[in-house]
Amino acid sequence: MQSVFSSNALREIGPALLVVAVLVLLPVGVGAATVPIALGAIIGLIVAGQQRRTLMSASGARLVLILFACYWLPALISAIDSVAAGKSWSTVGGLLRFLPFALFASLTLRDPRLWPRIHVAVAAIVALWLLDAWVQALTGYGIAGASDPERLSGIFGAGNLKLGPILAVLSPFVLVAACERFGRIGLIAAFVFALVPILLAGERAGWLMYALVVVVFLWREAGAPLRFVGWSSVTAALAAVPVVIALYASPAFDARVERSLRALQGTEAAVDYASSGRSMHIWPTALRMVEAHPFNGVGVRAFRYAYAQYAGANDNFVNADPDEGALHAHQIVLEVLSETGTIGLLFWVAGFALAWRAWRNADAAARARAFAPALALAVMTFPLDTHLAFYSAWWGLVFWWLLTLYCAALGADRES
Repeated sequence: MQSVFSSNALREIGPALLVVAVLVLLPVGVGAATVPIALGAIIGLIVAGQQRRTLMSASGARLVLILFACYWLPALISAIDSVAAGKSWSTVGGLLRFLPFALFASLTLRDPRLWPRIHVAVAAIVALWLLDAWVQALTGYGIAGASDPERLSGIFGAGNLKLGPILAVLSPFVLVAACERFGRIGLIAAFVFALVPILLAGERAGWLMYALVVVVFLWREAGAPLRFVGWSSVTAALAAVPVVIALYASPAFDARVERSLRALQGTEAAVDYASSGRSMHIWPTALRMVEAHPFNGVGVRAFRYAYAQYAGANDNFVNADPDEGALHAHQIVLEVLSETGTIGLLFWVAGFALAWRAWRNADAAARARAFAPALALAVMTFPLDTHLAFYSAWWGLVFWWLLTLYCAALGADRES
């Protein structure tokens, strides 16, 4: 009897553990995080084969197939005449692992009772990262060792400065869990708990993403324009305290803020300085790539190899190797356009529209399950920001892990 119970319990919770394991192993590296993805992909292929006759009737699996097509087909089309064919084709092949993994999650996590546990597990992992970041901010050391001298590096280590963006993107899980468990007091505490590490991580993209997350939660809690204004004023006053302390306590943070504020001068040189040279070098070069390859781009992940050919004079992003330059466009629209062309942009716009339609057509329970990953994806892809590369091994994995949660959460049903 005990063995049967254990087997049933493992069958029920095992897929959720495998999905959450991706996040647990992410600080170790992409290779480690790919292990549960590969295991899930194998199981996903088996389960999809067993359910092939009813596969398209499962709303989560159907949404996975559609969104994956909008993401993968542009990469495939761009690789046909890529300026770096080897890199593009290897990327196209590597991206295929996300499809069976996402199908695995959509087909095995259809019990709505699993989702509160998944949300709590993700929130607990991110909370641990935040706690480690606080310890590192106060002592200079954390789980991954000494912090980077210029920015808080946290659990990802001084050689991998991605703490700010990933904490900002995953913050909705922490805020939702805190609000559901402790109400508005918990929400306020979680807001401050996440704010300080995100600020000290020094990534302006992370600051903006977290600001967007907070705005959405303020509107969600207020529910009316006047209350929203009031809540926003209180939140701004609350945030001002840790911001002022950080400005005085961290010279690196103060310099980062000063650099960002320089854009308010409005001059071309000031904007270029504030954007770390992107506005005068990387983005114009990306646009020249679009002009030269308007239909399917220079090839997925071929940006760095095409950069030197289209870079302007005295572009300091051109590496010592004359065939390479900046790694990516640092902006989602320019990345998609330069690497996959207008064909790619049309696919991405269609994918956003279909993901939004799935949200609109879902019931209230499904939206509640999918709220955290949906908000994470929304701020992650917010176009008026700078971005990591969405077809890269690291950020692309995070992007598809969140898409997997979104599709599976919307597709969960009580009839499974």
